[in-house]
Amino acid sequence: MSLAPRSIRIVGVGASAGGLEPLGQFVAGIPALSGLAYVVVQHMDPRHKALLGELLQRVTSMPVHEARNAQRIEPDTVYVIPPDSELTVGGGALHLAKPPRLRGRRLPIDVLFSSLARELGDRAVGVVLSGMGDDGTLGLQAIKTQGGLTLAQQPDSAQFDAMPKNAIAAGCVDIVALPGEMPTRILGIPSALAMTDEGVPEPAGSAAALSHILGLLHARTRHDLADYKPNTLVRRIGRRMAVHSLHTMADYAAFLNENTQELDLLFKEMLIGVTAFFRDPDIWKDLKDQILPVLLARHAAPGAPTLRAWVAGCSSGEEAYSLAIAFVEILEAMPQHASCTLQIFATDLSSDAIATARSGRFASAIAQDLTPERLARFFTERPDGYQIDKRIRDMVLFAQHDVILDPPFTRLDIISCRNLMIYFSAVLQRRLIPLFHYSLRPGGALLLGNSETVGRAQALFIPLSPKSRLFWRSENATAVDAVVFPTRRRPAARSAAQELTLAALNSPPANLQSVADQLILQTFSPPAVLVNEDGDIIYISGRTGRYLEPAAGKANWNIHVMAHPSIRTPLAIALRTASQDRSSVELRSLVLDDEPASVVDITVHAVLQPPSLDGMVMIVFRDAASASRRRRRRTRVKGVANDDVEDELVRAREEIRALREETKSSHEELQAANEELQSTNEELQSANEELTTSKEEAQSMNEELQTINGELQSKLDDLALAQSDMQNLLNSTDIATLFLDNNFNVRRFTEQMARVVHLREGDIGRPLSELASTLIYPQLHADVKETMRTLAFSEKQIATTDERWYTVRIMPYRTLANVIQGVVITFVDITAAKVLESSLRKG
Repeated sequence: MSLAPRSIRIVGVGASAGGLEPLGQFVAGIPALSGLAYVVVQHMDPRHKALLGELLQRVTSMPVHEARNAQRIEPDTVYVIPPDSELTVGGGALHLAKPPRLRGRRLPIDVLFSSLARELGDRAVGVVLSGMGDDGTLGLQAIKTQGGLTLAQQPDSAQFDAMPKNAIAAGCVDIVALPGEMPTRILGIPSALAMTDEGVPEPAGSAAALSHILGLLHARTRHDLADYKPNTLVRRIGRRMAVHSLHTMADYAAFLNENTQELDLLFKEMLIGVTAFFRDPDIWKDLKDQILPVLLARHAAPGAPTLRAWVAGCSSGEEAYSLAIAFVEILEAMPQHASCTLQIFATDLSSDAIATARSGRFASAIAQDLTPERLARFFTERPDGYQIDKRIRDMVLFAQHDVILDPPFTRLDIISCRNLMIYFSAVLQRRLIPLFHYSLRPGGALLLGNSETVGRAQALFIPLSPKSRLFWRSENATAVDAVVFPTRRRPAARSAAQELTLAALNSPPANLQSVADQLILQTFSPPAVLVNEDGDIIYISGRTGRYLEPAAGKANWNIHVMAHPSIRTPLAIALRTASQDRSSVELRSLVLDDEPASVVDITVHAVLQPPSLDGMVMIVFRDAASASRRRRRRTRVKGVANDDVEDELVRAREEIRALREETKSSHEELQAANEELQSTNEELQSANEELTTSKEEAQSMNEELQTINGELQSKLDDLALAQSDMQNLLNSTDIATLFLDNNFNVRRFTEQMARVVHLREGDIGRPLSELASTLIYPQLHADVKETMRTLAFSEKQIATTDERWYTVRIMPYRTLANVIQGVVITFVDITAAKVLESSLRKG
């Protein structure tokens, strides 16, 4: 009966040089009936017969098998990789394949661990033991990304600590322990993990503890996870609790208070990066057949803008690169649109994921997700996997971005947000869908995951087909005004300070002087607003209606939205300059395009004191209309027409517009320079890898030799023990035995031979003819030669000079392979029998 693929939890164990001893300790520590299956991968010489299975069988009562292709995986069984193979797991069975290279740097541990991550997800377990190099690190990262359990040997207990150290340094190891302790630690986790499948029960106080944990994460990372689904948060927290053997969420919250490093690990745990190249092939087929051709046709006109795409939650980049590859393939199929280009913005909350995506390097396991044609056309093979082609890499711009808090990309043709919203609460999902609608150009397309829909926002998108997760942007939307733009929330401490400041500003006066000062400020001071570093208005003084007005839609108290259109751009530049330089910026004679036209002077002042307002900006408006009229009168007296003033204002606006264009151009040039530097860095890295290839090959050979040496040493120990057993057996029989080689030289003898032939340890190798004995047997040498010639058994009763009798037996020495390699002579003492026989004859 076949087993379901996820019915058995599988523990992948990887080791290299010096790994034989820790492997034995690990297997010996597995208790009976653990219910888990164990797959062991070790670096081996492809031409050497493996002894690993035989050696491990001696320390465990579980069956130990050398893996076979398509072999079903059974619980409480150990499977060992055979030589010259790569071992993967899929469909509840083991699969063997030839490694891509005979020599060089092979990564069989990464291959196994990556397949475990794909097959079992959060039920996979990976263990890295002693070894050189970094094999296993990428595989542990894959298991960690899927929510599985990862372990590494304590480096100080490993004969070669490079593999455990690299895995630990990569931040992908949950538990560091001695090999013999690992099985107990692994079996201590499943109860907690199994509990999270249905959701962790919420004892009293767990809600408060969860809120406290999220607050700690927010304070540490500035990212708010409160809008994630509670079950997702609780499952991830439950895993970390199980790793540290903590039983309540309150205990874990207290543990976080004392361990900031655990906060970083928990935050990485929350970021679920599940992706692959061309995941869900049917969606990609519809995209290539029905979405991209339509978008290309719309942008076929000369001067049409570049196609723009946004991949939200890109993880390690596979989704973004898949879109770029699909675009290149559709261009080749439609050469009439060869001039069209695509710019992809790929974003993720995880800085580690973005760094991985930017590198464009992937493990060898991606060969299972890509066709050989795509792999050959769009990737370059490297010793450690594959490198994305430069033309595909140049189409994608990666950035760290929080879709919940950061402003969205706009003027997009494609948005891909697949399997990201399934982790968000329903409220957040309802907020993001209108935002995606706003970000798309008319006629844009939205890609969602198989478990995601547009929910209640049916009017905003039209599905490509009834069951499709591809949508066209609707132009008959009735809820466009419901867009809520993300704004980064300030920390709670700053909000409290602002509330205290506002309370102080609005507090009742304490005496007449305070009343008079406040009256003077209200009557004669110019209108002003106090804003924070993001432009959110904190406090308003005076009448600012001529300069600020609420925007249509949901209330938004941001200066960039409320400022009068004619002063919005220079005010934004001045606000940014004042915040960065912590200084004051003066804007003179800005014209408000209203009826009648008026002029305003604006002062933008960075607030340094008091400390509670540090970081905020005060914006003061002063009406300059009277001064403008005086200037006009002076110009009339001097004969200058009013048109000169208007021309000057037009020129100023053109200068501002030119400055903005120059800034935009500089930004693009800097971005291009950054990409070029990154490309140069990648080329240098490639050259460095090529220079270290010979070192890696030597290291691989050394690991294989270490493995063989360990196995042979174990075999030698066994042989020494067998030799000792045989020696004791021969001595216990009390029979003198002499072993001769093919040249009749002494090869070995028992201690009883000293009674017959005068032998010492130094006589080994001496010819038989040179040995002195008490035997009255001059034909001994001739009989030995005859036995070697005829292979016939010889037996005689021979007397000695000291009046003793022996039965001398001469027989050929046969090896286990039935090869003659000398003779064996035994001497059985029959003196007592001869004496008895003599006495009987005399009587």
